[in-house]
Amino acid sequence: MSASAYRGAAAASAVAAAAAESYPCIVATLIRLTGDWTLAEDCAQDALAQAVRRWGDGVPDNPGGWLMTVARNRALDVLRRAAVERRKLHDLAVLARTEEFGAGEAAANGEVVDDRLRLIFTCCHPALPLEARVALTLRTICGVPTGDIARAFLVRESTMTRRLTRAKTKIAQAGIPYRVPRGSALTERLPGVLAVLYLLFTHGYNPDGEPAFAAEAIRLARLLAHLMPEQPEVRALLALCLLQDSRRAARRDGQGRLVTLDRQDRSRWDAAAIADAVALLAGVPDHGLYALQARIAACHAVAATPDDTDWAMIADCYDALMRLAPSPVVELNRAVAHGYAHGPAAGLALLARARAGGALDDYPHTIAVEAHLTARDGDHDRAAALFRQAAATARTEPERQALLERAEDESRGHSS
Repeated sequence: MSASAYRGAAAASAVAAAAAESYPCIVATLIRLTGDWTLAEDCAQDALAQAVRRWGDGVPDNPGGWLMTVARNRALDVLRRAAVERRKLHDLAVLARTEEFGAGEAAANGEVVDDRLRLIFTCCHPALPLEARVALTLRTICGVPTGDIARAFLVRESTMTRRLTRAKTKIAQAGIPYRVPRGSALTERLPGVLAVLYLLFTHGYNPDGEPAFAAEAIRLARLLAHLMPEQPEVRALLALCLLQDSRRAARRDGQGRLVTLDRQDRSRWDAAAIADAVALLAGVPDHGLYALQARIAACHAVAATPDDTDWAMIADCYDALMRLAPSPVVELNRAVAHGYAHGPAAGLALLARARAGGALDDYPHTIAVEAHLTARDGDHDRAAALFRQAAATARTEPERQALLERAEDESRGHSS
């Protein structure tokens, strides 16, 4: 590699690292000062483009501050040329006289930190459709290109561009405040913000999802936990994401096939992420939606083998979840937990009760759970038939193959 090519590669790497750290801060600050989402994003992108061209001669000592200054100056130039009202120009002029934004100053005055938090709550406002909240979070806070978001949602880039534009327009026209709610309003809004982050995580953690989205969700959850350390459910959400993501490397075998939790190679789990999550859960009450789910994930994560899993605690957590936020998914998982904690007959009884109410009629994993519990109850022929039935309705090819393999295992287990 030539010297110039090496410098270019080093500059690109430095820009990528600085963008991951500073992009949300820059966009959030410019939105606060200008009230113009498009201008804020354009100026942030311009700063990144300039960095790619100029950092080949050397990366500045404070990359984030350099990007903030360039983006801020670009916004000032645009506003001056457009002759916007004096108030916005005054705000930017005041900002122009400040020193570059560094970590020490941000910690001292809290403005950049507050801007990021405001931006998260604005993107996740309940007046916006849920899909628009997720997309706006990805684009504005994470800096994910619109084309990548469009592919994740299986739509054209032009369609996603229109959706993002409509969301920003609604924020402006509806007068959605650019602020973090206080008191009871914060309590009411925070679950919605956490739901968006968890949906973003699951969108990336699903077998056919985009892993980068899961990583972004974890990054945002870390940011939120740093900005709101007094909120236990924020820490619980971060712990839950870390615990689930810790198993990523073991979820597929060498041929790319899905491996169920009980058959995964636990030596491939991320021990550091598990330890981080367990530490986050210390002192978190067990009565929150994400706290209960994180406790369940932790029971799996800390067990050296499947037989060491504390299924009694997991069953208790699912009982609590059914009281707090009943859903078909919780009912199904509760049946599995009780099947392990109190015997497969108990799990099958809970499953039959849930299916009698019709809640699980359209849920695709119901038959697979019945097959699993039936296998544990010793009826291998019926279990094999149920696994094949579940495979016929599987949503993805890896899932279908995994279910068919379970069917074959049950057939061999019976014949042996």
